Amino acid sequence: MPELPEVEVVRRGLTTHLLGRRIADVQVFNDRAVRRHPGGINDFRAVLAGRRIESVRRRGKYLWWALDDGDAVLAHLGMSGQFRVGAPGRAATGGPDVDIDVAAPLRHPHLRISFAFDDDSPTVDFLDQRTFGGMAFAPGGAELPQAIAHIARDPLDPDFSMAGTVATIRRKRTEIKRALLDQTVVSGIGNIYADEALWRAELHYGRPTGGMTKAVATRVLTAAAEVMTAALAVGGTSFDALYVNVNGESGYFDRSLNAYGQEGRPCPRCGTSIRRVAFMNRSSFFCPTCQRPPRRAGRTP
Repeated sequence: MPELPEVEVVRRGLTTHLLGRRIADVQVFNDRAVRRHPGGINDFRAVLAGRRIESVRRRGKYLWWALDDGDAVLAHLGMSGQFRVGAPGRAATGGPDVDIDVAAPLRHPHLRISFAFDDDSPTVDFLDQRTFGGMAFAPGGAELPQAIAHIARDPLDPDFSMAGTVATIRRKRTEIKRALLDQTVVSGIGNIYADEALWRAELHYGRPTGGMTKAVATRVLTAAAEVMTAALAVGGTSFDALYVNVNGESGYFDRSLNAYGQEGRPCPRCGTSIRRVAFMNRSSFFCPTCQRPPRRAGRTP
């Protein structure tokens, strides 16, 4: 799933292509793409036609287009959602008995929603192979859609409170990685950047948050900000074609990963082989030397 750096890359790209443009028409090709919009496809099209886009904003992994009159359209990329500028179709093929209209535009097989504008600029298309993402109209949501008001600020947000987030983490009775993945505690951090932040901070994913010192909690949040800033600088992390920017280009941070996905490779800091263990229906990658497990009776990493 795209995490903060990937979503921020998309936000910046959309800002370039959307700011100040007025929506002329919306085509929805799959009703799952607007399943969170109560009025369905026809209402989604109707409420957006003629609206001008004032800004593109983000909270954690969520994006929204702030519209004129204070409304918004909220988007979540899910596992494989992409915004593309004028997404290309897939080349058609046929045999001797298949007629192909070469003049007809080809539609991308994963195209779910397409936005056209009144200035004849290229369409902005929402693609989603696995259809876990989607969009919805958010009345009055230009500043912050109500549906995501519970989402905490992220470490790259100018209004992020380090002291407040540290206090929240220390009050919780959980493990540090679970706290980092809890979007109501701190947003934007997913499995990749949690593992990378914990590696940088030299903390085990199972370190209890109860009793954690302010210094340690600050260290891991600072590490998260550092690693996501570094990822953002190179376009995010792309392991496959499911994450690309609005121009279809991949990010390159996968080349700089120290822990995530590095099972069996030497730790860049100490040379010990990186280990992988099951965690919350996914995996955790860590160095057993640099990130020593907490002392708990009956438990081993």
